Amino acid sequence: MDGFTWVRSSKGKLKDMFKSISDVQERFKGKGYLCNRQVATVIYLATRMKKPILVEGPPGVGKTELGKTLAEVLGIELIRLQCYEGLDEAKALYEWKYAKQLLYTQILKDKIGNILNQSATLQEAVDQISEEEDVFFSERFLEPRPLLKAILADEPTVLLIDEVDRSDPEFEAFLLEVLSDFQVSIPELGTLRAKHIPLVILTSNNSREMTDALKRRCLHLYIHFPEKEEELRMLQMRIPDLSETLARQIVEVVYRLRKMDLKKSPSISETLDWAKSLIVLNAEKLDQTTLDSTLNLILKYERDIEKVRNHLPQIIKEMG
Repeated sequence: MDGFTWVRSSKGKLKDMFKSISDVQERFKGKGYLCNRQVATVIYLATRMKKPILVEGPPGVGKTELGKTLAEVLGIELIRLQCYEGLDEAKALYEWKYAKQLLYTQILKDKIGNILNQSATLQEAVDQISEEEDVFFSERFLEPRPLLKAILADEPTVLLIDEVDRSDPEFEAFLLEVLSDFQVSIPELGTLRAKHIPLVILTSNNSREMTDALKRRCLHLYIHFPEKEEELRMLQMRIPDLSETLARQIVEVVYRLRKMDLKKSPSISETLDWAKSLIVLNAEKLDQTTLDSTLNLILKYERDIEKVRNHLPQIIKEMG
């Protein structure tokens, strides 16, 4: 048994991660995440083959939520690394607790005097003082960042490397090395190897093309916005108080908005928030007034809002 195929439940007993593709779908559904068979297949294979998953797709389709739900379904820790331009290996791996080292320095200064007084020769004093130097760079002064935290974890984890396309190519190359061996070298401590190989989910919004080397290392998954019926089921599952009529109108409007040339299409989470707000407003159906007054809940740019406002009569008419 290894940390990838098996996990510990909250009661400490070992249980099989996923029994089948259908098991993946059922357990994700139990956490409010509807995944189709293609998504479930990739997740199932990744757990069996010990392969990272590179999840690509437009913003707002649930890529990050996939990693969060996977950790929740399995009852294991989620460790998230948010990527950004300028991120380097030091920021992703570890940093030293300099304040704690400084405090230790003050303590050591007092001890040096005692060592000098008790040493018969200068060489003996130097040898004893040099023994204390290693303490400065021991694990007690090490602050693990997400990558190292996942490698050092005592239990299996889900490592979510979010928006990897925002990082620089140099960091992507470093990341590839880590994902290949699941070990890192720290000059002061040596090579640290993973106690449990984490389940790795990398997400990308396609702001730049990922290298072939990274794609070869991962199972690839592209998530599109859901079809209308699929999003309808999602709405009804997540917001059971929503009437079927209003739910269908919401899905129809969102579907049409995503077909328009907007700077940012409504995400799934924004659709859910919009639906919840319509319940708070006691809306029974979508009319032009209600739609116009709540556009800012699903569209985040004024240019997009104005463009949609110009098409509201047509949208309402076609919605029936």
